[in-house]
Amino acid sequence: MFQQTGPKTALQSAIAISELVYHSIVRKVRKTHGNAVMSILLNMMQAAIFVLAFFLMFSILGLKGAAIRGDFLLYIMSGIFLFMTHTKTMGAVVGAEGPSSPMMKHAPMNTAIAIMAAALGTLYIQMLSLLGILFVYHVAVQPVVIDDPIGALGMLMLAWFTGAGVGLVFLAIKPWYPTFVSIANTIYARVNMIASGKMFVANTLPSFMLAMFDWNPLFHTIDQARGYAFINYAPRNSSAEYPLYVGLVLLMLGLMGEFYTRRQASLSWASKR
Repeated sequence: MFQQTGPKTALQSAIAISELVYHSIVRKVRKTHGNAVMSILLNMMQAAIFVLAFFLMFSILGLKGAAIRGDFLLYIMSGIFLFMTHTKTMGAVVGAEGPSSPMMKHAPMNTAIAIMAAALGTLYIQMLSLLGILFVYHVAVQPVVIDDPIGALGMLMLAWFTGAGVGLVFLAIKPWYPTFVSIANTIYARVNMIASGKMFVANTLPSFMLAMFDWNPLFHTIDQARGYAFINYAPRNSSAEYPLYVGLVLLMLGLMGEFYTRRQASLSWASKR
């Protein structure tokens, strides 16, 4: 309480911030379950159920022929993993502690650390879930062959980045219009069930249908990820630059909005609304 803090070097500040982010991530991960391992296993189970549900749906409807030539389950997973990473990151950032949260009463804590912890904590869980499911599939079913794993991983990171950008914009608006943000967040996640393009191949879409989906950065990342994952698929109707630019614009808008909101926020805000 009476501790005095002196000036720190850039390295000391970086270490202090990294330590705060680490402890915030641990707290975030343990929110789902008291045991961190169980939290990761629950997420893995959710992703596995998602994959099996889409596999059965494609099998029953006879849509396997519309997929990319190659491992059909890998085709499904390439869409679902990026979709879940994008959507869950957005939800985690929207749900991060705001400026009037009790956590902000602790001196080293601030909203930037809370946002970073929410985004990185989700990425940590999603990466472990992805590696766990791919390992089980590789050992128990058949070997997993990815043509360009570095490029596919880059598209996963891009899906995470754009999800954090969308979540940050919603977070900046949330104190002003909490009901609108709650509804918009749900609608965006539900629309992405179709608009993300995880259930079809972009190269097979006619131009009038392509215009319905190419606004979505997640659509581009999933299509590009399949281009890196499968040797016989070359995405022609998507780009990796578009989601990168959209993510940067959303990040800048979200940071400016969050800064303005933080300056206006107060502990009595919730009672006024």
